[in-house]
Amino acid sequence: MKKLKLILFGPPGAGKGTFSGQIKKILPDIAHISTGDIFRENLKNETPLGLKAKSYMDKGELVPDDVTIEMVRDRLSREDVEKSGFLLDGFPRNMSQAKALSEMTQVDFLLLLEVSRDIITKRILGRFSCGECNEIYNKYTLPPKEKIEENKWVCDKCGAEIEFKQRSDDTEDTLKNRLDTYEKNAKPVIKYYKKKGKLKKVDATATLKYTEDDIKKIIEF
Repeated sequence: MKKLKLILFGPPGAGKGTFSGQIKKILPDIAHISTGDIFRENLKNETPLGLKAKSYMDKGELVPDDVTIEMVRDRLSREDVEKSGFLLDGFPRNMSQAKALSEMTQVDFLLLLEVSRDIITKRILGRFSCGECNEIYNKYTLPPKEKIEENKWVCDKCGAEIEFKQRSDDTEDTLKNRLDTYEKNAKPVIKYYKKKGKLKKVDATATLKYTEDDIKKIIEF
């Protein structure tokens, strides 16, 4: 089995989780590594790095790059990565992290998921879930099949009545700030991997339309 080292890169709402699932169908053993999972694991197990990260989080501060970099370095040193390669999601976020990653290992491609701000806005501001079974929906792109009234549906999975309620952190202002921050940090990272000949652009408007053959061509499998 071919071993690939891939980075999934793109703005919030680009569909990195969906696309990683499609890649996993082709490369079932590849280690899907998200920085969110790494943080949760280190915090839960109270590792030295987890405790260090917690000390910043408790003060409402951003965890410094050097702590995040060491968590990623530790994860990439494990046996599953050595055996089957990796799909890195959420790292690198800036040039400091990109350069650190290049010192750890050489990646095959950075897969840049491109999607318009209008679609991202609908994906993020329209998301909600069933309070009973946690099935995820989107008011604009993936509502439940049976509608009761405006903003009320019957859950497809468990039959509970559910109402559209926007998450407290999902507002147009916070989303704009997140996207502006992403773009500011992303530009030099994209340029860096393009210069290395490692950049692959992916139209993420509707990644579910891609067949396995389409994805194999993208990742040159």
